Amino acid sequence: MSEQVRDANLDLIKWLAMLTMLLDHLRYLWPETQWLFIVGRLAFPLFCLGIAANVARSRSGELYTDDNVRYLGWMAVFSVISELPYRLLSSDSSTLNVMPSLMLGLLIAWGAHHRGRDGFVLALAGVAVSVLLQERLMYGVFGALLPAALLLAIQRPGPVWLLPAVLCLLANSRNRWIAEWELQPYTLLIVVTAFAAPLLGLWLLHRPGHFRIWPVKRWGYWFYPGHLTALHVIRSLG
Repeated sequence: MSEQVRDANLDLIKWLAMLTMLLDHLRYLWPETQWLFIVGRLAFPLFCLGIAANVARSRSGELYTDDNVRYLGWMAVFSVISELPYRLLSSDSSTLNVMPSLMLGLLIAWGAHHRGRDGFVLALAGVAVSVLLQERLMYGVFGALLPAALLLAIQRPGPVWLLPAVLCLLANSRNRWIAEWELQPYTLLIVVTAFAAPLLGLWLLHRPGHFRIWPVKRWGYWFYPGHLTALHVIRSLG
């Protein structure tokens, strides 16, 4: 993941991903703000888009690089670090924290981008693990496939954009609000937001713009376990 050239649009997408995730998780402090779950449907696809954009910027065929080793290493480390804060804040969750889903999505996106035998094996392994962990994986197999679909959409703008939108909708389909409730305004808003999130992200990524924004570098990895821990502490003190 090279940081030599900053992309302000990509940094904006990362900021929006973190902000919408934080807003979503405020429900753990104030249960009456359940509507923030709708806003939170933007976070995961925007994080996936960040992964896809980073993969797209790398040269196809150069899979075994120091940058990629560091990228995967950070994802693996924070998959472990984030589990305890996630479990403390959401003790009734039946899934792992979101980082394993993003890490598997990275592997599959690498496989789609670099192709060849090694890329195929990597993507196949990522899909196989996602299937095995389907019940424990946040957003399931469809979520793990989302970065690769967004990568394809980045490389081929047009009708292909509908692919990640549909995958994002399917990834959210296991949510209890959609699974247990009949179609009503609240669930319809969840469905519409989930479908629109990748489209919004792709539009932001491609829009022309000349602006300055504080870059999201490796400190951004700490935001996920950090904000989970902070929310747990605040709730405990309350």
